[in-house]
Amino acid sequence: AVAAAMRLGAVLSALRPALPLLLGLSLGCSLSLLRASWSHGAAEERCLAPGPPARGAPPEAAEGRPGPGHEDFRPRIVPYYRDPNKPYKKVLRTRYIQTELGFHERLFVAVLTSKATLNTLAVAVNKTVAHHFPRLLYFTGLRSAKVPHGMVLVAHGDERPIWLMYETMNYIHQHFGSDYDWFYIMQDDTYAQAEQVKALVTHLSINQDVYLGRAEEFIGGDEQARYCHGGFGYLLSRSLLLKLHPHLDSCRNEILSVRPDEWLGRCIIDFLGITCVSQLQGQHYHTYELAKNTELEKEEEEDFQAALAVHPVSDMTLMYRLHKQFSRIQLDRVYQEIQDLQMQIRNLTALTPAGEAGVTWPVGINAPFLPKSRFEVISWDYFTEQHLFSCPDGSPKCELSGASKADVSEIIESAVEQLNRLYQPLLRFSKRQLLNGYRRFDPTRGMEYTLDLLLEAATQKGHSHVLAKRVSLVRPLSKVEIIPMPYVTEATRVQMVLPLTVQDLDFVANFLDMFAMNTLDTHDNALLTLLFIYHPYDAQRVGQVDVFAGVKAMVGELEKRYAEVKIPWISVKTEVPSQVKLMDIVSKKHPVDTLFFLASVWTEINMEFLNRCRMNTISNWQVFFPVHFQEFNPALVYRGDQTASSSTDFLRDGHFDRHSFAEACFYNSDYMTARTKLAADILDRDEVLESMEVFDVFLHYSGLHLFRAVEPGLVQKYTLRSCNPRLSEELYHRCVLSNLEGLASRSHLAMALFEQEQANST
Repeated sequence: AVAAAMRLGAVLSALRPALPLLLGLSLGCSLSLLRASWSHGAAEERCLAPGPPARGAPPEAAEGRPGPGHEDFRPRIVPYYRDPNKPYKKVLRTRYIQTELGFHERLFVAVLTSKATLNTLAVAVNKTVAHHFPRLLYFTGLRSAKVPHGMVLVAHGDERPIWLMYETMNYIHQHFGSDYDWFYIMQDDTYAQAEQVKALVTHLSINQDVYLGRAEEFIGGDEQARYCHGGFGYLLSRSLLLKLHPHLDSCRNEILSVRPDEWLGRCIIDFLGITCVSQLQGQHYHTYELAKNTELEKEEEEDFQAALAVHPVSDMTLMYRLHKQFSRIQLDRVYQEIQDLQMQIRNLTALTPAGEAGVTWPVGINAPFLPKSRFEVISWDYFTEQHLFSCPDGSPKCELSGASKADVSEIIESAVEQLNRLYQPLLRFSKRQLLNGYRRFDPTRGMEYTLDLLLEAATQKGHSHVLAKRVSLVRPLSKVEIIPMPYVTEATRVQMVLPLTVQDLDFVANFLDMFAMNTLDTHDNALLTLLFIYHPYDAQRVGQVDVFAGVKAMVGELEKRYAEVKIPWISVKTEVPSQVKLMDIVSKKHPVDTLFFLASVWTEINMEFLNRCRMNTISNWQVFFPVHFQEFNPALVYRGDQTASSSTDFLRDGHFDRHSFAEACFYNSDYMTARTKLAADILDRDEVLESMEVFDVFLHYSGLHLFRAVEPGLVQKYTLRSCNPRLSEELYHRCVLSNLEGLASRSHLAMALFEQEQANST
């Protein structure tokens, strides 16, 4: 018996850790069986008696089954089926993956305006909230002769309100019905909080028929039926729009109404049986009716602050005042939310192993970057109120101007404001002078500042004292914004332009070989034009001795090898080969839609870079100036006893030459536009062109984006380039710097000097 008891005790002790698991499984199974029996019993009874379907509603919807407008809102993949009896044809894919998966955009906004208010209230709407919505169109009956800038206007040709609403709903269904999930209709005398409206649609389910707005009763109509007041805007779901569209013609012929919002509400109720609601799925559509002579700055009502839409707005000034007031309210909410989050972070950090010492400053911002070696240390830039001591061009001192000056002024003003907020009413600070200023950009948190300020502190009794105080500030990185870009493809033909001088003859053969191997052999959509630059002396002797005869012979051999290829050349006579003057000649000989790649003879062309040239260059939007990789002098890097770097680390022994702007990708139309503005500025002073490059033309005389980035696909072998002293001082200095920095790295130069000193000492 004692042995049996011992064995039982051993078994129980072994099972004791598993007892909670066994009890949990048993309890879960029991509850599941009970719930299944309750659900089965409830399914046999109908809580609501079926009512008659709405006029025009499909029978499937009346029986509780999905109607023809119902969709499964899960992503779908379009299948690919290949008919074996038909020849193979390349499949054309959609531009964007969301199109192929059947995704829709979130929100479309339609603003109903008129010819009388198009240049007043509609412009105010456009300036206050239009940039917050992803897509916004203005609809009017008649349009004025000139449409305000930046507004997309649709005119229906008739000012009758009912006709305008009918045509607007038809237009929205035809052009945007399959692209958006939600449609927000508002008038131009309505102020809508754009961010609040966008937040509202993110909390609503798209698989329901939604008619949401400020519900109003029909005059002398059904007590339960409601329509959405058009002055406060209303929201329609895509499913409702699809079901409503077949009945719009019947509504136009059968329903008589003076107000367009009543007409639309009656149409939705009669044919779909859906009434307007002011709250749905736990979300409320708050509105505020604006009284005359309301003092917005003193308006503190909860209904006003929570309103998504305010109506009526009688003039532009009132629209701007509303926007200012709601922006201030939203900003106060954000600041309060930041303070609450910072307090929560402090409370939670105290419970961590690091304790209060683990709280970073500012609270909620990432900690400063900690370098792992001396090469990762982020240096500070010193500045004063007048000068910057870390200049982009490498000079030790330059005048503080432009965005940098505005940045320094704003940060000093913010520092004094924060000090006054902290010490008032006991002390009042005013700035005397900035003694020292330091700033650096930390990629993990933002721009950091350290300021030594000379301040005058005044007390409440009028006493003042001058003191120096050091403050630290951080301008944190804000929310990342994706800039919309026009769609481009890799099928665009690239027209390469290669300027050649007598000094470049030794490198032409390698360039043509790489061009033939990487573009002609691969049938890449790229062409080449050679630009022979003759010195006046060589141009006079071209009949006897042509300095470019060898290059022309090589071109002839290529054209024989590739029968379908023609490589034209252009001959130019000049002493100063200005890049702008040469491009002027080439531009006139090509169509305006030509994509140019301005190359240099040391460049090794490859398909990878040509595709990036196509993708990074956008007509009437962006030009691309790649920074090529320049290999160092092998005599200094390897010194005869080391082998060259392998192909896997070909970017090791060299640097990206930021002083060179010889390579560029741009469209001819963009160049011609910028060149026209340049010609109007310089008039007949052609000597100015000798001090400019194509980069300067786009930088100063075009509103395009200049995309300047390192390009690992452009690798150039080392060569000592000849700098033309007849060019401008800046271009000549830039060429010399490129040659000097392209010799070797600092460590290689130091080793070469060390070996030379050792050799001299012996």
